[in-house]
Amino acid sequence: MKTLSKILLSLVITTYSFGAIAQEANDPKSLVKQGVELNDAGKYAEAISKYNEALKIDSTFQSAYYEIAYTLFSSGKENEAIPYLEKLLKLDAKSAGAYDMLGSIYDDNKQPEKAIAYYAKGIKANPNYQRLYFNTAITYYKMAKYDESEKYAITAIKMDPKHASSQRVYAMTTYAEGKRGVSLLAWCSFLLIEPQTKRSEEANRYIQKILNYGIKQTGEKSVTISIDPNDTGGPNLMMPISVLAATSDKKGLTKVDSLTLQLKNVFEISESFGGKKEDPFYKSYLSDYFKSLAASDNMPAFVRFISISVYREENLQWFKDNDGKVTALDNWVANTKRAL
Repeated sequence: MKTLSKILLSLVITTYSFGAIAQEANDPKSLVKQGVELNDAGKYAEAISKYNEALKIDSTFQSAYYEIAYTLFSSGKENEAIPYLEKLLKLDAKSAGAYDMLGSIYDDNKQPEKAIAYYAKGIKANPNYQRLYFNTAITYYKMAKYDESEKYAITAIKMDPKHASSQRVYAMTTYAEGKRGVSLLAWCSFLLIEPQTKRSEEANRYIQKILNYGIKQTGEKSVTISIDPNDTGGPNLMMPISVLAATSDKKGLTKVDSLTLQLKNVFEISESFGGKKEDPFYKSYLSDYFKSLAASDNMPAFVRFISISVYREENLQWFKDNDGKVTALDNWVANTKRAL
């Protein structure tokens, strides 16, 4: 049998708990937190109900407007999110997240100019919000305005070098511009961050496409190189020659071995891919970095790492058998600075 003191203590705790729950139910911050949890669980209608409860208590509670808009956006009702975001901007004209979401909505609605305008307003209001630059690059890429896309992608990378999607849009944009050498290094940079996804498989396809550009096997021992007229004297001219030279006198190579030799050769001449007009970002962030990698003993581990999505079993076994080389690559990446 419980003692009286224990019963009283139990009653006090229960009473306190009920009070806390009652107080929490009337707290907009707690209601929004519950809504976020429901949204994350895919319970969108229930999440919106919680946000609306919060707004009934405090019609100026900014995070409720943002979260209800985000839930509507996430659940395919993005147009319904617009008035909530506009209300949020009236409450906080510097809400970068609101500008960013509005831009994304208009981009999805095939209104790229309107999307760009909202991103620009967001950057003016909050120039430190990285996603505004990234999404601007994406929208310009879809509009085939590659110069603008490249510029914003570079800024997005400088602001967050670990944001894989920014690296990806830079690689896509430079490829579309015909800067194949730049794009090749950009895809390699992306794969250092994201080596094992569907997008990684896409990146490896781009790498193979770039390395094999203009090279055609015409016989068992003969190969021809077709030079694009635009490449004559240009930054892409030396790449097919370098790729062929990497494996011309080698036999019995696996696909990964060939890729390792090809990338090593290409990295060594990568400074020339920047063109006559010096691109300081490309040189310092990509060319200098990958030239340094090519001069190290880490190329085999690096290529195994970035190609794991396409040569998974072979590469995993290699990692298992070469643990020291994996550690060496990890140390090299950790200790080699990349200028931005």
